[in-house]
Amino acid sequence: MIEIKPVSKVDATVVVPGSKSLTQRALIAAALADGTSKLIGPLASEDTSYTSKALEQMGILVERGENSWVVHGSGGKLVTPEEDIFLGNNGTATRFLTSVTALGQGDFRIDGEERMQERPIGPLMEALQGWGVDIASVNGTGCPPLHLKSKGITGGATILPEGKSSQYVSSLLLVAPYAAQPATLEVNGEVLSKPYVAMTLSVMSDFGVSVECNEAFTSFTIPQGCYRAMEYEIEGDASNASYFWAAAAITGGRVTVANVPVPSLQGDADLAPLLARMGCEISLDGGGITLRGRDHLDGITVDMGNMPDVVPTLAVVAAFAHGKTVITNIAHLRIKECDRLSATLTELTKMGARVEEGDDFMVIHGDGGACLHGAEIETYNDHRMAMSFAVAGLRVPGVKIRGENCVAKSFPTFWESFGELG
Repeated sequence: MIEIKPVSKVDATVVVPGSKSLTQRALIAAALADGTSKLIGPLASEDTSYTSKALEQMGILVERGENSWVVHGSGGKLVTPEEDIFLGNNGTATRFLTSVTALGQGDFRIDGEERMQERPIGPLMEALQGWGVDIASVNGTGCPPLHLKSKGITGGATILPEGKSSQYVSSLLLVAPYAAQPATLEVNGEVLSKPYVAMTLSVMSDFGVSVECNEAFTSFTIPQGCYRAMEYEIEGDASNASYFWAAAAITGGRVTVANVPVPSLQGDADLAPLLARMGCEISLDGGGITLRGRDHLDGITVDMGNMPDVVPTLAVVAAFAHGKTVITNIAHLRIKECDRLSATLTELTKMGARVEEGDDFMVIHGDGGACLHGAEIETYNDHRMAMSFAVAGLRVPGVKIRGENCVAKSFPTFWESFGELG
């Protein structure tokens, strides 16, 4: 357990690690490319370690240096691992690598921690089956562990029965160029977290494969091809930057995150404009984004279907605002590392906040933070919970974070960087 020490006002410039989302997408593209790629500024964390080790099990050599990684691509040809591919609670890698293993020849098993075995993957399985993939949920739950009898993917037309997880869409897109015939993908229903699909398409394009799609990201035509090896630079992680912008917001201070650019490939960078709607000031500073807080923040109403990872961050800031903050279109938070919708409101209530929970929305009734008090915060082994509630401790004495080491999933040096705010 770690106790956060309140500060009067923050004034800092920080550099956050590379984007977890971009690192994992670039790793997949580089691994399937024909030749050797160099990833500059990747995120070295628990999640990306799981991804790179799994690729190594399939015959992809990943040389991980301090500031860059060299990936020796296989041109889409994979070795069948002797052991199960274990991915912890890395939902992105589990969904991405499920499709990657379908490109192999032989038996592949994918497993993870107990929570991963509760996280659904059935819609992705159905879409892969439409491309001729023999895949099954070992326990018949529609969740990992998974067993694939891989012999490549046929391509042609397939349907993803729902778009609630953009990771399903991205997973299918990343492997589609390697199908036996040109592939098309149709998605039933609304695609949530669209910026993550846009990010996938951008990475694919940078690595040499351009996809045709409609504006709603529900129809895709993917050409056959092979990713080209390249040098690829990864921007700073906007989700992790959110905690530092939030720190400035609630203390009335200033934080510059020096390596999240404008424009950014990451939808979570749009948290900064949301904080501006609450009363903060944002500006561009070199290659980064500066946020200055104000003594008075106002509640807002916002649809956050496209940036679920920063919902806990905004919810914590909302507890220090004046008036009601309504966050909608967030049912997909319930299938993250924990049920983030319920968990966020449970822990805010523990601190004295007045909140409401719906199936796909939350409401925080802010009073400028006057009702808040210290508490032991349960993180549910979820890195986002630990980091977002650490922000509250900058204003409220007695905030203690249990299971603080869960930040290793995406930001191993978070506590050192966060400590510098004081």
